[in-house]
Amino acid sequence: MDGDHAVRAEGLVKEYGGKETKRALDGFDLTVRRGTVHGLLGPNGAGKTTAVRVLSTLLRFDGGRAEVGGVDVASRPRQVRRRIGLAGQYAAVDEVLTGRQNLEMFGRLFHLGGRRARVRATELLDQFGLADAGGKGVGKYSGGMRRRLDLAASMILTPDVLFLDEPTTGLDPRGRGEVWESVRELVAAGTTVLLTTQYLEEADKLASRITVIDQGRAIAEDSPEGLKRSVGGDRIEIVVTEASELSRAAKIVARGGAEPVVDEEALRVHAPVADRVAALTDAARTLQDEGVAVEDIGLRRPSLDDVFLQLTGRAA
Repeated sequence: MDGDHAVRAEGLVKEYGGKETKRALDGFDLTVRRGTVHGLLGPNGAGKTTAVRVLSTLLRFDGGRAEVGGVDVASRPRQVRRRIGLAGQYAAVDEVLTGRQNLEMFGRLFHLGGRRARVRATELLDQFGLADAGGKGVGKYSGGMRRRLDLAASMILTPDVLFLDEPTTGLDPRGRGEVWESVRELVAAGTTVLLTTQYLEEADKLASRITVIDQGRAIAEDSPEGLKRSVGGDRIEIVVTEASELSRAAKIVARGGAEPVVDEEALRVHAPVADRVAALTDAARTLQDEGVAVEDIGLRRPSLDDVFLQLTGRAA
């Protein structure tokens, strides 16, 4: 395995026993370049959290191989743990303690010693924009502040690789934005982040590459823009006011040479276009000239929702 990648997995298998053996990971492959955010997307039960737990040494795997930070996960798990941080779906901080006390406690658990733990707590409170709140009880923190404190706790030893398993679950948009900014700052400082999330906007904004996992296997990997391009280019979309107008709108869109798709339930017609502006201008003019009552008209580019739906057959 080469040194350009902070995380690399080849053919990972994880089975759960019982009456019927189930494979949570079924030949899973993953490569994460150093100093990047790599998104791991998939439906519920696809294997995202299992992959993180395997790579962070919390679960033993049954086949394949994996390295994190250049260290073999199976044969040298303790060395791997010295190189990683992990923040799960829910904040692991103590709400009774202050933010500073939480970080000092984590520092002592990592054997930093009292003085070094205090120094490191101060550094992290500053880094994550929590210096003014360090003396407050965590129970008084907002959701975003609590998650930032949780991220800070996972960075006590300045890990090479940080695993974030759905880090903004349950946060409002403001809290989510605070966590995103903290993640960007970590990566700018050299940390590699493997991010699992069900918020497609989160992966789109943070990740330079995304792996889509389904039924324990990686089924696609590319940049966010590359994944979007894989499901098609720009489309013109028209929403009419009455179902009786759908056929007329479809005929107008078809003049551009593409076969329109009609969604009767949503009263929508859409089709791919090559020349975005010309197609929109021509359609708008013709709709007006022919008196077609339109609720909305516009150009739409594929989103990660479209990618998700096409690859997995399920909406995100």
